[in-house]
Amino acid sequence: MLRVIIINGPNLNLLGRREPEIYGEDTFEDFMIHLKGKFVESDVELTYFQSNHEGELLEKLHEVGFHYDGIILNAGAYTHTSVALADAVSGIETPVIEVHISNVHKREAFRHHSYLSPVAEGIIVGFGLRGYELAVEYFL
Repeated sequence: MLRVIIINGPNLNLLGRREPEIYGEDTFEDFMIHLKGKFVESDVELTYFQSNHEGELLEKLHEVGFHYDGIILNAGAYTHTSVALADAVSGIETPVIEVHISNVHKREAFRHHSYLSPVAEGIIVGFGLRGYELAVEYFL
């Protein structure tokens, strides 16, 4: 069984309510039901973790980063500020795909830089929630 975890950072718990014109109207919990259903026959175990706290994201990366087969990470605003998360991704063995729901390069200039991109296996931006699905397909 392939073990993949989705780790979402700050404010992604507000999906479905926060700026639906950018992020859509689906909650992430509803999307996870769809995602698990899509891969039900693929022998993949999908789990989900979300936190608004940088330290909790670090702890989760440390916890799963040597035992899972893949990590899909949307660090939210921490993407653009957290050297600590980049160091954590560098320090673990599990490959990480960086995902962003919106095309960050069409948004504010501060969103154009990612501390995670140089240490990620790959990057998926701008495809909405489908980006997570694409990341799972990569690991399969």
